Amino acid sequence: MLQAMMQEIEMQRDYLQGAAIETIYFGGGTPSLLSADEINRLIDAIGKYHTINELKECTLEANPDDLDKTYLRSLRTTPISRFSIGIQSFREQDLLYMKRAHTAQQADAAIKASQDAGFEQLTIDLIYGVPGMDDAAWKQNLAKVAALHIPHFSAYALTVEDKTALQYAIAHKNAAPVDASQSAAQFELLMEAAPAMGYEHYEISNLARPGQYAIHNTNYWRGLPYLGIGPSAHSFDGASRRRWNVSNNARYTQNILREGRLDFEEEILRPHEHLNEYIMTSLRTMWGCDLDVVAQKWGSSVATIVEKSSHLFQEKKWLWQDGRKLLLTAAGKLFADRVASELFLMEL
Repeated sequence: MLQAMMQEIEMQRDYLQGAAIETIYFGGGTPSLLSADEINRLIDAIGKYHTINELKECTLEANPDDLDKTYLRSLRTTPISRFSIGIQSFREQDLLYMKRAHTAQQADAAIKASQDAGFEQLTIDLIYGVPGMDDAAWKQNLAKVAALHIPHFSAYALTVEDKTALQYAIAHKNAAPVDASQSAAQFELLMEAAPAMGYEHYEISNLARPGQYAIHNTNYWRGLPYLGIGPSAHSFDGASRRRWNVSNNARYTQNILREGRLDFEEEILRPHEHLNEYIMTSLRTMWGCDLDVVAQKWGSSVATIVEKSSHLFQEKKWLWQDGRKLLLTAAGKLFADRVASELFLMEL
């Protein structure tokens, strides 16, 4: 797999057209299974074909049970500067419900060990709307984030994916079903608690101390180009072309190593599809949908249409307008997808 990925880096060396690399993100699957040596080999391969001396952020997704002291010491020899740790909850009963492999004690220990090893740039994932997690328990999870001085965290409503152990357990009445009203109420609690905790709710699912925003994700929301390496990895040229690699590990490696070709699918975004993506991603952020950007990229008449379409949601108090920017209100964040889809254009 690593050999195929390094070969893909060479095959894709012109995709970013010589742009300097600001961020590297090891995500998907379980990249914390990689040794420090393997991480360095991949980054060296990137540096062979791209400028990485301006690297601002190098993130590794990690399971809490992988981050022991020995592994953390080895990672100090790599450019990794930030961890994204899949905590989910600091409560044992929630982790058992979600069929997580780690324990609450391991979650706490992983954060403290990372900080002790000098990794201060951390982000964690939390899940709300978990059956059995009442509002007081959700507030305790949030208080733990602040107490541990974690600079960034993501919060997501619990969703039950197809063909998972949790879905099976719910279907066979061995686990309680998810309650949408509980998720909505706990999202509102999150919005209320964030300012007092010292966090900015800068994207619907992401919160950070001032200036501690995730650079990698923010660049994605801004529509900047990115290159994905490995099975299922997605790439975007920043204009209209998106591609994604085959998801099958064996096919991915065999096609590259045996046949010297990359197996991927590709789509060309039509102008209105590109606009709709901008509307959707920008509205999710605290910077909002900039009508001047819409006018510059798609025309002033298109910006006028989007602005007029927003009036209904401004009347509902789901949107508000600050100069030329459209922003979701706290109430509107509960209906973000609906608001965005109603602003979409079907053609240009």
